[in-house]
Amino acid sequence: MERNIRTLEDVLRLLDGLFAPEADRWTAGAAGWWDDFYADRDRPVPFFVAKPDENLVSYLDRGLITVGRALDLGCGPGRNALHLAALGFEVDAVDLSPAAVSWAEARAREAGTDAAAAVRFHCGDAFTALAAPGDSANGARAGGRYDLIYDSGCFHHLPPHRRISYLALLERSLAPGGHFGLTCFAAGAMGSELPDADFYREPGLHGGLAYTPESLRALFADLTEVELRRMRDEPPESPSFGEPFLWTALFRRPGRA
Repeated sequence: MERNIRTLEDVLRLLDGLFAPEADRWTAGAAGWWDDFYADRDRPVPFFVAKPDENLVSYLDRGLITVGRALDLGCGPGRNALHLAALGFEVDAVDLSPAAVSWAEARAREAGTDAAAAVRFHCGDAFTALAAPGDSANGARAGGRYDLIYDSGCFHHLPPHRRISYLALLERSLAPGGHFGLTCFAAGAMGSELPDADFYREPGLHGGLAYTPESLRALFADLTEVELRRMRDEPPESPSFGEPFLWTALFRRPGRA
């Protein structure tokens, strides 16, 4: 008989167990699913391209975000992290998959010494791998919080209970006045539209969770909305990545940088 639930983290881990083996998609030390996903770099996966998100490019072009310290959550092959680095950001980029991080590091080397030096790639669970920015024990950059936290496609692969961990990460890691950028599945276009409770009655994420603008505004209500729109559909010859089945959102944390 086990009676070992003492903390919120104990409860979250218990709920993680309901989603096994899908928990392999977000829990530390269980990156096999994503390693298989990234094994064939020639697969026709839209976001395997070496292009930054069109909305991220737009934020920078319009001056909505400025150069500083950035965290790329679920960085995959590093396309957004490397774009930020090329513009002068100091970047921490984290992904569960060793295969994804290895590919991202290879792209950084191909981009040149400056890009490779400006991005520090971390392999692991973002909730723990960068739990305390500035703590040299976990490899994060010294100096505290991030001016930009960017997530292109990680959030919609989390089960509902792990939003608690996600919001806690933003709370401790996003600097006052800093920005949080997100792309995620748009309801009616991609992803499951089941109510949160249904994922626990019949566990499984059905490929990812869809969100509405209203749900995103409610979840990130402690942040100030800067822009929320559908991602633009970018043609193959475009220098940017864009798929219209995604929402793009930019929020700002109140306070001065």
